[in-house]
Amino acid sequence: MDYAALEHGLMMDRQLSISAIIQHAEAQHGDVDIVSRETHGPLFRYSFADCARRSRRLANALAALGLKPGEHVATLAWNNHRHLESYFAVSGSGMVLHTCNPRLHPEQLAYIINHAGDRAVLFDTSFAQLVKVLAAHCPGVAHWISLSERANMPPAEGMPPLLCYDELLAAQSDQFDWPEFDERTAAVLCYTSATTGNPKGVLYSQRSIVLIAMMSTMPRALALHVTETALPVVPMFHINAWCIPYGALIAGARLVLAGPRFDGQGLYELIEAERVTVSAGVPTIWHGLAQYLDQSGKRFTTMRRTVIGGAATPVALTKKFVEEFNVEVICGWGMTETTAGATMSGLTPAQRKLDPDQQHALRSRSGRTAFGAEIKVVDEHGNTLPRDGKSAGELYVRGLCVLSQYFRQEKSALRDGWFPTGDVATIDANGTMQITDRAKDMIKTGGEWISSIEVENAAMGHPAVQMAAVIGVQHPKWGERPLIFIVCKPDQTATREEVLAYLATRMPKWCVPDDAIFLDALPLSGAGKVQKIELRKKYGGVFS
Repeated sequence: MDYAALEHGLMMDRQLSISAIIQHAEAQHGDVDIVSRETHGPLFRYSFADCARRSRRLANALAALGLKPGEHVATLAWNNHRHLESYFAVSGSGMVLHTCNPRLHPEQLAYIINHAGDRAVLFDTSFAQLVKVLAAHCPGVAHWISLSERANMPPAEGMPPLLCYDELLAAQSDQFDWPEFDERTAAVLCYTSATTGNPKGVLYSQRSIVLIAMMSTMPRALALHVTETALPVVPMFHINAWCIPYGALIAGARLVLAGPRFDGQGLYELIEAERVTVSAGVPTIWHGLAQYLDQSGKRFTTMRRTVIGGAATPVALTKKFVEEFNVEVICGWGMTETTAGATMSGLTPAQRKLDPDQQHALRSRSGRTAFGAEIKVVDEHGNTLPRDGKSAGELYVRGLCVLSQYFRQEKSALRDGWFPTGDVATIDANGTMQITDRAKDMIKTGGEWISSIEVENAAMGHPAVQMAAVIGVQHPKWGERPLIFIVCKPDQTATREEVLAYLATRMPKWCVPDDAIFLDALPLSGAGKVQKIELRKKYGGVFS
């Protein structure tokens, strides 16, 4: 049958666009609050309508600087209202917003700014010293714009010529006609946090951003709506804070932005003061918040649920938030290449009848696919493995918001139409996916595979353990053996023998690490993930 000849529906053909989000927010939820912590400390408050007006002023200001549709504008910024305005002004006017991770090494940052061809950089004043370093290595940047008012501009000494963000806006009209263009037009550029080689760019379309933002309002995701107050703790430079800022404006949910302060006490005080109901972030953030609550004895009065993603969530952390803090935990899996979460956990009615420990284990899994995504696991020959919850293979994903190729790379990133993630996973008969490890983090010992994530999660159940990481170390007899790194909770201690004995009661003997090393902290990436490559560099020698 010639499917191309099928009759089209007789509906309007309106394009999905980021500018439509801010226009909808202003028209339907104009009086809803945005609360933003300034880089220099105090809270700033305004409405969705105010944000829309300032976004139009910024769009005019960028055009006045000579920037044109299709050109790239970078940000080096925390979660704050000025960064939010750039989300709409840049992408909405047809330019590409490039959100840079300021925690990357300056050499990597210079590489991605140059590779992206950024023409302007908007930066928070806390990154002034970083800008001093970058400016000399980024000759293509024509404008360095300080995200501040004049009184809080960084000192000019040693800096490139700077423009003041608030002065640029003050000089412009708040009237701007958002252009209309194809929804496949590039909107946002985000680079992966590379562990080897240079970071790779993922170029999101207007369509993919809007689709993910709409999905954040769905019940099995964040369920954003007008009665909620959302605090995205995931940085706005990391996959656009999982597109939560866009979703909040679609739904009319109050939006709270934490600025540069992500410590446990600071987050708790902000959550309580602004009566936050829903949040999202990586496990390391919630470890810090749980530590503060344990030490202070305080509890949430309004927080009802949180999404945890970016790394495996230990069951012990899920249990603590559900049982002690009365916060529902939804775990998710996604990556830069999937625009945000592709799978989400969440209990079915039948699963809510299980005993609490079984429920916590299910909550901590990576979950089932969100609408618009499909997943499968394959063996080393590319054959699809059964959905039996046991067969582990490389996870493949495809969908409405999955990349097809990396920015400025001619070769497709796909295999037979699917994106190979590099994660090892299982999928059960109900479609629930569980990441068992990154392919490069699996440990092969004497012909058997050990999941570093499973060992880490088991160790996190020890009452004295706050964080754990496992790597494989070469062994003359077994090929590789696991080595575990432990960070203890404040004011608590454990010995090597205690940790290894604890693990020996929870897994086969051959999975128990050969040694345990205690550290004050684990090395973390800009996205809050443990940098095992740093642990391997220092400790990945040979077991005797």
